[in-house]
Amino acid sequence: MSADTVAVDWSTGSWLNPPERADSAGPDLLVEPRGGSDFWRRTSYGFVHDDGSALLAPFPTDSAVEVSFQLDYAAQFDQAGALVRVDDRRWTKAGVEVSDGQPQVGAVVTDERSDWSVAPVPGWSGREVTVRISRAGDALTVRARVAGEPWRLVRVAPLDPAAEASAGPYCCSPSRGGLVVRFTGWRQGRRTRRCIRDGWWGRSP
Repeated sequence: MSADTVAVDWSTGSWLNPPERADSAGPDLLVEPRGGSDFWRRTSYGFVHDDGSALLAPFPTDSAVEVSFQLDYAAQFDQAGALVRVDDRRWTKAGVEVSDGQPQVGAVVTDERSDWSVAPVPGWSGREVTVRISRAGDALTVRARVAGEPWRLVRVAPLDPAAEASAGPYCCSPSRGGLVVRFTGWRQGRRTRRCIRDGWWGRSP
């Protein structure tokens, strides 16, 4: 856990699209999203999916959210990570999705239409992944890492500073049923001089 974050109890969040099941396993949360679920709007494929499962809490500006999970899934388009949501037309999801036969860290940023960017991370399989999304001014800064390794910058994306947003763990299983994701942590933090210095927002104080 980062020094500037505090743990969020799973019971604090509200489900967007409740999953098939969500069970506590000690401090962890096991989530089985519905088969065929996803978040996507139009681009390239023409369809709209807004039925992935996400456990969300308020996400004001000058704050950050961290979501940790075990990367132990391998089916095409299986995915887990963190979702920031304003409404069904404006949202960002970031995490690890299986594509082209290997895990890919990336983000989908949606403002009426979705985009997608990924980078292969085959060495992350079987390990705990943490995604951090920081909100400041008109931007979201997305970073990710596996335990014991440095943060990787994934994406900087726009978000209206006046927008009321929520954020938290999410998962989807577009190509099958039966995916179970083990979430191992959910944390929130506030913007401080130390976290700016340490690169949460990628800015100077």
